[in-house]
Amino acid sequence: MTNSQSNLDFKTMARRYLEKAGYRDVEDDNGSSLVRGKNRFFESFVMKGLQVDLIEPGRILCSFRVPPRLLNSGNFLHGGATASLVDLVGSAVIYTLGSSTTGVSLEINISYLDAAYIDEEIEIEAKVLRVGKAIGVVTVELRKKSSGKIIAQGRHTKYLSIGASRL
Repeated sequence: MTNSQSNLDFKTMARRYLEKAGYRDVEDDNGSSLVRGKNRFFESFVMKGLQVDLIEPGRILCSFRVPPRLLNSGNFLHGGATASLVDLVGSAVIYTLGSSTTGVSLEINISYLDAAYIDEEIEIEAKVLRVGKAIGVVTVELRKKSSGKIIAQGRHTKYLSIGASRL
C-alpha cells in the first residue's frame, strides 16, 4: 500500500466515523472501536445532519445546521451537544494522521463563547495538535458560518495505546 493509498484509507475512515454517527465497519483488536449494528443512539442523535466538507491530514471541516432536538431551554444549542460535537469530531480527526484508533478521552475542556440558534448553520473545525504513540491532543472550534464568530472552542486529549494498556 502506498502512502497516498494509506492517507485515502484514513480519510475514508474519518468520513465514515462522522457520517455514520460513530460506527466503524471493523472492530479493532482491542475491541474498543464502534461496530456497525450496535445501538449507538446518542451519537446518531447528536450527529444526524453533520456534513463533512473537508478532510486533510490533521484537519477536518464540517458544517451543521442546528436542529430543534439539540436546543436547551433558552432555545440555543445545548452545551452538552456542543461537548459531544467536540468529542466526536475531535476523535475523528485523529484518524487523518494514520491512527487506527481514536482512543479514550483523558481530558476535554470547552469554552462557550456565543450561542447558536435553531436552523443556524455552523462550521466545526478540528485540528490535531499532536498525535504520539500514546497520547493525542486536538482542538475543535465551532463557528457561525455566516460571520465566522466563534461559538465554542474545545481541547481534547486522548489516550491512544488502548491495546497495550493493563488498566
